[in-house]
Parts: sequence; C-alpha cells; structure tokens
Amino acid sequence: MIVIGIDAHKLTHTAATVDGHTARELRVLTVRAEQEGHDRLLRFAREHDSERVWAIEDCRHVSGALERFLLRRGERVLRVAPNLMAASRKSSREPGKSDPIDALAIARAAVREPDLPSAKLAGVERDIALLLDHREDLVRESVRMQTRLRWQLHDLDPALEPPARMLTNRRTLERLTERLCAREPSVQVWLCRELVRALIDLRARISEVERALRPLVRRHGASLLSLPGCGIITAARLIAEIADVGRFASDAQLARYAGVAPLDASSGKQQRHRLNRTGNRKLNAALHIIAITQARMHPQARAYMERRQSEGKTTKEALRSLKRLLIRLIYTQLKAASRRTTVAVGAPSPMICLT
Repeated sequence: MIVIGIDAHKLTHTAATVDGHTARELRVLTVRAEQEGHDRLLRFAREHDSERVWAIEDCRHVSGALERFLLRRGERVLRVAPNLMAASRKSSREPGKSDPIDALAIARAAVREPDLPSAKLAGVERDIALLLDHREDLVRESVRMQTRLRWQLHDLDPALEPPARMLTNRRTLERLTERLCAREPSVQVWLCRELVRALIDLRARISEVERALRPLVRRHGASLLSLPGCGIITAARLIAEIADVGRFASDAQLARYAGVAPLDASSGKQQRHRLNRTGNRKLNAALHIIAITQARMHPQARAYMERRQSEGKTTKEALRSLKRLLIRLIYTQLKAASRRTTVAVGAPSPMICLT
C-alpha cells in the first residue's frame, strides 16, 4: 500500500508518495490546482500500487475541489490536521520547509496516525458550513462598524452613545437616526448616519442567512435541537464540523477530533491528565457554549457538575468532563439519526433560496 500526501495551495498541489508500511519516500509531483492537474495526480497515483490512500492537509478552502474530485472517483481520502503535519516536519532529519517537504510530512503523519477521519462527499453540511461562514463574516463586519460608530458618537456627543450591546437592535438604531437627524448637519453627523444605515443593512442580511439556516438545521439536526443550550446556530456548527458522523468509529475518536478528550500526562507514580488544546476549535467552541449554558440552567448538568466537584475537580475540570459527556451524547444521537434516515444515492441536496 502507498500513502499519497498532498500539500494543497491556491495555484498548485504537491504530492509525495511513501510506502504505507515503512514511510519511505517514493516520488514527488507538483501540478496545477485545476481539473487537468487533478487528472494528472490520479494517473500518477495509479502508476503505483493499486491499494492506496490519499492524505490531504485539512484546509478545505484550497483542497476542497481536489478532495471532491478524488471522492467522486472512488478514492479513499484522509484529512490530516495541520498540527500533525507540522509535528512530522519538525521531527524530520531533513531541515527546512518547502512544498515537497510538507507533502512528505503529511504522508508520514498519515502513516503514523491510524485513526485519522476519512473525508466524505459533502452534502447538506457543506451548505450549512458555507452559510455559517458567511454569517460570521457579516457579524465581524458588524462588530467593526459598531466600534467605529461608537468612537464617532463619543467624539460628537457622549450622550448619543447607546448602552452596551444595543447597536444590533433595529429599534435602537432607528431612534439613533432620529436623534442624529435633529442635530445640526455636519460631516461627522453624516458619517454617523451612514454607519447606522450600514448596521441596519448588515442586521437584515444576518437575519436572512439565519432564516436560510433554520429549515436546514431542523431537517438534518432535529435531535441536536433537543439538547438544552443548543440553538440553531450552535446546532448548525455541530453539523458543519462533524459532517458525516460515520467518519468516526467511536465517540472517543470524535472527542479527540473535537479536542475534548483529555491527554494523559502521567509520569512514574504520578497519574494525571491535562487539557487538550488541539482538535477542531470551532467544534470545541460549540460544545463549550452548550456546556456553560447547561451548567448554568439545566438541573441534570448542574447535578453532574456538583458531583464532579465533590470528587475534587475544579469548576473548569468539571466543565471539561461535561463537554466529554456531551460529545458522547451528540455522537449517539447523530448515529441513531443516520440509521433512521435513508438518503437516495445521487439525490440532489435541497435548494436554498436567498432573496
């Protein structure tokens, strides 16, 4: 068996093949990141052993097209987290950094780590991920404009500045516009009114994206919405980042992927675990939102936290235990939902209409 490591970039993809048992380097090839280059990579791989696996660095904004190309042709694709590739490169006897060195490090990381998640053809989770990313961009732009508006209002008249966290409220923005219109015209007043108009428009666009997300999440993640503390946006993030739960052989593997499985830090007679700072941080953040909400208002979660703290754990350690419990519950619910759902092979994903 051979492992083909891919270092993906916007313009080029570099492939390095290694022996799947010894990790010995075989060949290296660089192609253009386009259809012709993808075909050439596949022909290059087929010249080797018929049994092969592709290992691609998990940066889907540049590797997504190649990943989908390979999956449609029946190839097995593994996703290698960037930190695994970096660790493999640092431990190599060959110093430096280049595309061939990175591709080789990706391939060797895949040989070293047997439980990497497999890639699947994207379904509705890709649509959800695209909508979520677009919403996050709009939210970041809104926060940037709120900061600019607050400084302008403070300079113009501190009495005009609304209370904290109120610049996302449409009625607050409309009242602010009325107060600005009543003031003597100036460039600064005009600028403040422009920023208010932009914020109203951004709030409407964010709401539009959320309306598009709502039916998708309710159709494909209804079981997640039954979790206390899990709303539409959090459930959407879980669906987008977990994607096909069948990629994970167990809840422990999903926990490692999410970065909520504690790491063993024992030595000699001292037996302890430490915080896992690796894994999918977006998925980890979604779990954290659910955990802190449940710890505050859900009776069963509060009882679990209290029991853990009575065992000697700190509040943060008890919260980490709760997150590990949540990932097990989410895994179980998604596996049950996938068994109940029969999807026709080749069926198109539901269309999304954004007006």
